[in-house]
Amino acid sequence: MSMTDPIADLLTRIRNGHMAGHRSVSVPGSKMKAEIVRIMKDEGYIGDFVVEELAPQDVIRVDLKYTSDGNDAITGIVRVSTPGRRVYCANDKIPKVLNGLGINIVSTSRGVMTGFACRRQGVGGEILCNIW
Repeated sequence: MSMTDPIADLLTRIRNGHMAGHRSVSVPGSKMKAEIVRIMKDEGYIGDFVVEELAPQDVIRVDLKYTSDGNDAITGIVRVSTPGRRVYCANDKIPKVLNGLGINIVSTSRGVMTGFACRRQGVGGEILCNIW
């Protein structure tokens, strides 16, 4: 089975894990996915994550986060740029997610960062996903 969009797979596993009420989900690892979940942790959308180094491929275990009344910490998560339709934005054109209540994760020449950090540092890039 070949996977054409590993980032969409990561987002879908997190979304499905929330819907099923799981405490954590495991995804095949990559540097890009590790950076995406690091940003999600820094922004408070997931509890924690661990990169388990296994052969032949690393596995990222993501601990899902819920509010005190049991609701998901992530209300919505959407893939923006896909392998068939890449979405690039200049730093001044990066859209705000829910008027600033959500974040976009952007792959730039300086690494993976939030849309807010891109606007602050003056770099554009490929918008990977939106989370709110």
